[in-house]
Amino acid sequence: MVNEALGNIIKMTPFKTGISLLAFTLLAACELPRGAAIESEVLSAQQGEPADFAVEPVSRDNIDRIAAWPATGWHGHYHWFNATRGSSSLRIKPGDELALTIWDSSENSLLIGAGLRQTEIQELIVSPSGTVFVPYIGDLVVSGMTQSQARKAIQSELEEISNSAQVQLLLTQGPNSSVDVIGGVETPGSYPLENQNTSLLSLLAKAGGVDPALRNPLAQLTRAGKTYQIPVTSLLAKPNRNVILRGNDQIVFLPDDRYFVALGATGTEAQVFFPQEHVSAIEALSLIGGLNDARGNPKGVLILREYPENAVKPNGPLNARTIFTLDLTTADGLFAARNFNINPQDIVLATESPVNSAQTILGLMGSALGVGRGLR
Repeated sequence: MVNEALGNIIKMTPFKTGISLLAFTLLAACELPRGAAIESEVLSAQQGEPADFAVEPVSRDNIDRIAAWPATGWHGHYHWFNATRGSSSLRIKPGDELALTIWDSSENSLLIGAGLRQTEIQELIVSPSGTVFVPYIGDLVVSGMTQSQARKAIQSELEEISNSAQVQLLLTQGPNSSVDVIGGVETPGSYPLENQNTSLLSLLAKAGGVDPALRNPLAQLTRAGKTYQIPVTSLLAKPNRNVILRGNDQIVFLPDDRYFVALGATGTEAQVFFPQEHVSAIEALSLIGGLNDARGNPKGVLILREYPENAVKPNGPLNARTIFTLDLTTADGLFAARNFNINPQDIVLATESPVNSAQTILGLMGSALGVGRGLR
């Protein structure tokens, strides 16, 4: 079809030929197969119908307003807590096991058998209510005590029976005094807490460190039915994030699964995972190899994003489906792109320059005209 049209143009007078070439170039540039859409094609609505999306040019005038809009693709930040220090001594918890050795030098001791100087009481399991049953004492609350405090409390009670009694106490931690490292480390498993000040990083060191194959790894901690996450880089950089562990904590290290999609006249078209907590538009373009030098339109970088319907408010997006436009040919546009964060599941579309299509058509026409003149 293109060759037939060119043949007809060649047969015209020079003036008519020039006018026809111009018109033909404009039409053919729109119809020529391309690797990416032209910006005007994406932003145009169907004839006679209102657009079912909003267009928001990004500039320094609105970058702060856009940043206040609801997060999409995730909750917008990682939920973590500040570290709190505890005692360096272990605290007895329900499920722990106590073993007592009692010495008594008095004659006819009620605590020690005839001819003996000591007796042992094994397997005293701390009940769910925090008590243990000790002969001659009864139920004694020990939960929350250190090992030394529990020993003194038991010995004090026994002194009412024999003032020469002495007690030695051995504590074996139960399941409530250990944490589970499920995966993402060299040595997963159940780890007893050595003291009340055991931190996440000290446990990580014991487990052999984070698996180096994990992409932008996240530390995930589940405690009392709630789940918390933080990038490992942030955990290492900020000491107040090195949380103190509690019994029954469950820990796993995971790859960051957030991504955006790159399309159009870029160095690559792919699903791109986030390498860090936040990725700006400029960083996103760097991750995908920038714009294609021969095809990309620096004035037509588009970010396609879908907000929840309840986010459409006077001070929010005008439509749940919003297209942000970036002009990378101005200083304002470049600074805005540096401060505009890509959200997970955004589409980063680099449109194709219409000039490239026109140049292609002109090249084809030049070749065709040269052939036509050669045939005359």
